[in-house]
Amino acid sequence: MTAACLLVASLMILTVNAYAATAEPPPGATACSGCHPASAGRRTGVPPLTGRNPADIVAAMQAFRSGQRAATVMDRIAKGFSDAEVEAIAAWYTDQR
Repeated sequence: MTAACLLVASLMILTVNAYAATAEPPPGATACSGCHPASAGRRTGVPPLTGRNPADIVAAMQAFRSGQRAATVMDRIAKGFSDAEVEAIAAWYTDQR
């Protein structure tokens, strides 16, 4: 595992609080935004999550976690989040524009 993967995984493991409805990203979302930009104006080679249906994000994370969806890194990352954390991150990304 590369140092970057270890850093991302470590940051995600530290996410323990549920997201309160604020403009601040919930715990874990900052780790996600390293690859999935939280601003629609920023483009990377990774699909954006901004404005997506939160249920779609949650379903994708569950599929990564269970191994039903192929991944290079997301399968391992998804295992570091609780269901509540995934739901909070999905809701936050949906509100970003």
